[in-house]
Amino acid sequence: VINARSTIIQLLLASHPFDCLTCPRNGYCELQSLASEYGIDRVPWEGKTRHHYTDFSSPSIIREPDKCILCGRCVRICEEIQGVAAIDFTRRGFDTMVLPPFEMDLSETTCVNCGQCALACPTGALHEVRAVEKVIQVLQEGKKYVVAQAAPAIRVSLGDFFGLPPGANVTGKVAAGLRRMGFRQVFDTDFAADLTIMEEGTELLTRLKKALVDKAPVALPMFTSCSPGWIRYAEHFYPDILPNISTCKSPQQMFGAVAKTYFAEKIGKRPEDIYVVSVMPCTAKKYEAQRPEMNASGVRDVDVVLTTRELGRMITMAGLDFANLPDGTMDSILGDSSGAADIFANTGGVMEAALRTAWEIVTGRPLPFENLHVKPVAGLDGIKTASATITGALPEWSFLEGVELKVAVAHGLGNARMLIERVKGGEAYHFIEIMTCPGGCIGGGGQPRITTNEVRLARIKAIYKEDEGKQIRKSHLNPEIEQIYKDYLKKPLGERSHHLLHTKYTARSRV
Repeated sequence: VINARSTIIQLLLASHPFDCLTCPRNGYCELQSLASEYGIDRVPWEGKTRHHYTDFSSPSIIREPDKCILCGRCVRICEEIQGVAAIDFTRRGFDTMVLPPFEMDLSETTCVNCGQCALACPTGALHEVRAVEKVIQVLQEGKKYVVAQAAPAIRVSLGDFFGLPPGANVTGKVAAGLRRMGFRQVFDTDFAADLTIMEEGTELLTRLKKALVDKAPVALPMFTSCSPGWIRYAEHFYPDILPNISTCKSPQQMFGAVAKTYFAEKIGKRPEDIYVVSVMPCTAKKYEAQRPEMNASGVRDVDVVLTTRELGRMITMAGLDFANLPDGTMDSILGDSSGAADIFANTGGVMEAALRTAWEIVTGRPLPFENLHVKPVAGLDGIKTASATITGALPEWSFLEGVELKVAVAHGLGNARMLIERVKGGEAYHFIEIMTCPGGCIGGGGQPRITTNEVRLARIKAIYKEDEGKQIRKSHLNPEIEQIYKDYLKKPLGERSHHLLHTKYTARSRV
């Protein structure tokens, strides 16, 4: 068996490029690891190699077909899990390759930039567009006021990169590491997640009021909008439901907009003087940051996006002993957050966070679920549903008295497709959360490899623990959120918040 395996690895290597030292997967390549494991120190054959151009067209994913070993993981996850099928096997025999249809560039396909293909790829055939060198250059030049924001999923996944157990919470080490690498301020995207709940919850209640009181035509159910891969998927595959999607930007983009306006005014800087670096579990965030709508500050709101893997590489390059870093803290103004913001990282978390605030606004009482957790929408089931009948509504919201609020959650775009078809078939909901990646952001395409369900569950458990350990667990009670509305935004869905925090979508052809 050992001899057979060794021979197979040698045959793979015989037609594989030998540029390991400069490959982005160097040190993290499964083919490289297997060759080492089986003691392969030479390749006795000289095989024919492929010569296909490298596709740099996508803002998120780079394709290097010459490094493909035809394992088919990317094809299966794109078609069977995500339901996108942007790539597949083409040609025959030795000439077989994994390519987009008609050998188009990836940017010309229905690719949603989710990066699940890159997460599954065992070699360097698919990997994220790397931005580490660009960030280091900006930090070294010292001309910009460079700030970082770290997404909630980062705190329970970055530790994997440094050998810590799955789900290890490294929030403090993330803050300390980024500050030591030269970032002027280190903020928490959780702050913007709380901001998202204020806007999205208000939008949901406004739609319900139009439907129930004004009897006006309104797009229901309302879908969440914080996952850019899902937005791109809807634009390609379900343009008819775009009016149903919340107009709220994602927390990443909300943060960028307020960092270059509200925060810039606080420190006396111009928007163009501030350089916003996002650390995200998601490759689609790279695409989202470049969308033309995302310039509410007058310049690009988020300048560059690093994945969790890229931050791990950057910390290693900086020579930091990450596992032993003393814990730091996120900076204030855009750093304090509630437990509700933490659970944005998990499938079902955005829904639960929104319900915690919306329910309390309507009834004046906490959400009637044990420990505020809406357990029916938690876990890794592909499609989850829950409902609760509103009783004791405050006078302003009396029209909701007795309404059975129905919600649904799906993660992974294949499950999203099934849920949308069920809605089109007559299933009625008021609010639906969609996450692009399996498990939500904790299973994002930019996370450390390999992400199994056991790893996802460990991260989810850690996120809920983080939420439960916070004194404030509802977005509307975050003092910094109260302050930004008082000083700057005035009110949810107001004129300024609409300009900075909301966006629009574009129907796109599938061909």
